[in-house]
Amino acid sequence: MISGKVNPAKTLDQTGFPGVREVHYNFQKPALMSAAIARSEGEIGQGGTLLVETGKHTGRSPKDKFVVQEPSVMDHIWWDNNAPMSPEHFEQLHQDMLAHIEGGELFVQDLFGGADPDHRLNVRVITELAWHSLFIRHMLRRPEMDELGSFDPEFTILNCPSFTADPDRHGCRSETVIAISFERKLILIGGTSYAGENKKSVFSVLNYLLPEKGVMPMHCSANHGAGDADDVAVFFGLSGTGKTTLSADPNRVLIGDDEHGWSDTGIFNFEGGCYAKTIDLSAEAEPEIYATTGKFATVIENMVYDPHSKALDFQDDSLTANMRCAYPLDYISNASETARGGMPRNIIMLTCDAFGVLPPIARLTPAQAMYHFLSGFTSKVAGTEKGVTEPQPTFSTCFGAPFMPRRPEEYGALLRDKIAAHGVTCWLVNTGWTGGAYGTGNRMPIRATRALLTAALDGSLGATRFRTDANFGFDVPVAVAGVDDTLLDPRQTWADPVAYDAQATKLVSMFAENFGQYASHVSDDVRAAAVSAA
Repeated sequence: MISGKVNPAKTLDQTGFPGVREVHYNFQKPALMSAAIARSEGEIGQGGTLLVETGKHTGRSPKDKFVVQEPSVMDHIWWDNNAPMSPEHFEQLHQDMLAHIEGGELFVQDLFGGADPDHRLNVRVITELAWHSLFIRHMLRRPEMDELGSFDPEFTILNCPSFTADPDRHGCRSETVIAISFERKLILIGGTSYAGENKKSVFSVLNYLLPEKGVMPMHCSANHGAGDADDVAVFFGLSGTGKTTLSADPNRVLIGDDEHGWSDTGIFNFEGGCYAKTIDLSAEAEPEIYATTGKFATVIENMVYDPHSKALDFQDDSLTANMRCAYPLDYISNASETARGGMPRNIIMLTCDAFGVLPPIARLTPAQAMYHFLSGFTSKVAGTEKGVTEPQPTFSTCFGAPFMPRRPEEYGALLRDKIAAHGVTCWLVNTGWTGGAYGTGNRMPIRATRALLTAALDGSLGATRFRTDANFGFDVPVAVAGVDDTLLDPRQTWADPVAYDAQATKLVSMFAENFGQYASHVSDDVRAAAVSAA
């Protein structure tokens, strides 16, 4: 049986998935909620939310992600960062997944990846779980009803959490697999119920396709000034660094919280929703995001709740620290209706420094911006990836290495050219630790971070007095209204300044060692901006 709005010429059976008992096309929120509850995939929460758990996979599985070795992509993939899969193994995986879904029930969504019609990607997402269909309907761009009749998918995702991959048979690493074939325009996901794999697979595809069009794909959030769509701020950062929290500024218009493109006409969101971390979420600090956890059809993922009242516990991380909620972008009152903006005036590179060394904000020269973009230093926070239980310092080039099919220099060159062409001011913001490393110090106060960002975006921070940081050479403000002066100098926040110096030396050495892999691929000014080990 086929139900729902669909292009009759593009039904599931006619695109290579025969034998499926029941197919539901483009169900909207009420129907997907009903299906998820009827199939016992979750429970109704307060306000009509959907409470779900993802089992043993409560984060992404980056080591189980593969790219098929096909002639057209062989010379363009960054194979050091993308595990290869043979075409033969991919075909076997595909056939086994088709056999697995025979006689079953599937949910299909036809969606856009990208708010700019000139650069968007038509994606058909096929899932075993109704709640996965609801999740991806939130997260990607939803076509108008009259667009569905002519919808022609450019890429297809088949997601089967109940499928168990076989490393010997399928050329993968474990029972979990995420495999992308760029020639067949097909993504296969199996052995994991973590919904984030759906959206990040689309992001990976866009990261491969868009640079050929001169469009910079970015793992970032973005907003613009109220009434001024040309006052755009871009926030780079890995999960847990504050992209979602800091871009949801009630005084600015939210373009999006995670994935964007930068074209010749400006910034555009890839997505139609937000996927926000909810650990320690509060109505006082983040009222807009907090409010979504009580709105109809918001997907509440891996949160502990009272079995009777269904009240959420935002502090209990016994399931995972990576507890999240997924909701449509229009659940945020100040979200952009178009999900587009002009050229950025400011770029903020967010880092979560578990060493407690970096200042809360620093101004970067263009060369320093390229250095820190390629370095991509942060700390993986607990739960974001499978097996991460406490912050782990890491270098993720371009603040998005897990999603980058191409070599980092390609993205770096695109960003460098766009920064130069549009005179963008760049900032490095540490949302990690101060007063000591993880385990000793404290997380950077969010009120201080917000105050510093406000000053950066309204231009007042640029007029203050700066000092040159002894370890990294960038400019650090000496005093900012509303922020404790001591906080601006990390060494002063430590009880033992000598211990701070030792920690800073260690971090500088890590930066220097990591950058060695890029030094021969960058210009002289970027090499000059690089730090040197003592």
